Order: sequence, then structure tokens, then C-alpha cells
Amino acid sequence: MPDQLRANARVVLLRHGESTWNELKIVQGQLDDARLSAEGRSQASAVAETLRAYSFKWIVTSDLTRARETAAIVDDALGLEVAIAPALRERSYGLYEGRPLSELPSSVSGVHDGRVVDSSARPEGGESLDDLYGRCANFIDSLRAAGSDRLLLVTHGGTIRALRAYCEGLVMQDLAWDKVSNCSVWPIDIGTGTR
Repeated sequence: MPDQLRANARVVLLRHGESTWNELKIVQGQLDDARLSAEGRSQASAVAETLRAYSFKWIVTSDLTRARETAAIVDDALGLEVAIAPALRERSYGLYEGRPLSELPSSVSGVHDGRVVDSSARPEGGESLDDLYGRCANFIDSLRAAGSDRLLLVTHGGTIRALRAYCEGLVMQDLAWDKVSNCSVWPIDIGTGTR
């Protein structure tokens, strides 16, 4: 990440636009076959206009295509430098990636009825919610250490929930699994503390 990222933290999270797999209700995770749908491209264009008020210095995006496509559309409107951070990837769902969402049981996802019921549940070949949280915590700690501010982080629904939880001093177990819509905007305070 560039050395110029200094001063008090001011960070905004943006979920990527609707993907072709969102449309089809397929588990995406880190499998990188999904692209933005026409609706997703439209959502990204619309949200770019609302993001002008934030005066960002940088866009930092997940390396997954649906996030990078969203970041590129926002960058076209805002004219910012873009950095790629694999730490902002979605949770890995292992063997469930590419399968219908209806085939992902709560015993594997760890989420049931809008709440995390088992943060250590791990899909075969994938990550637990605790793993995702740890990855997100390490990323936030690196931003804190660099004094990063005025960043737009383009990422994924599960990652946004984990980033927000860490910044609010919460853990994943029993966390409310609230709705994170495509191209929704989430300002966060990354603070100055560490774990």
C-alpha cells in the first residue's frame, strides 16, 4: 500500500455491485468466475456519484473480479489511484463455491436466522468466520499502523460484516448477520487500538 496514506483514519466500505452469480443465487466465495451483471454496473455508476462527497485519496479493492470491476467503475468517476488487497477477499466457502446457495447449510456457514451461531464452522476446503475475522483484523491493524485515511475499500458482504465487527470491538460469535446490499456504503472508524 502506498506510503502516502497517513493521518487520522477515515475509511468507507463499499460492497461490489450485483454479480452474475448474485443473480443466480450461487455461492461465490473466492471462486472468481462471477462478473458484474448489467444491474451491478449500473449500481456501481450510481454509487460513484454519491461517493464524491468523501474526498477519498485511494481506492483499495479485493482482487476478485467483481470487486475490481466495481472499483474500476468508481475510479472512472472519481479519478483515484487503485490498490489491490487480497486480504479484502470474500470468505472462502471451499467445496461449496459454485453451488446453489440453497445447498449451503447453516452447519457449514455458521449463520442461521440472521445470526452467527457457530463462528468456527468451516466448509471443507474453506474458511471459518473466525478465520475471516482474523484476516480482516490484520488488515485493519495494518491500516492503523500506516495511519491510513480517506480510503474507499471495495469488498464483499461477509468481509464488510467482519471488518465492521472488528472496528466496533465485537467478535463473530452471536453477531447479527445483517443485510449488506450490493453497492451499499458503510463508513467505519478504524480507530487507533490493536487487538
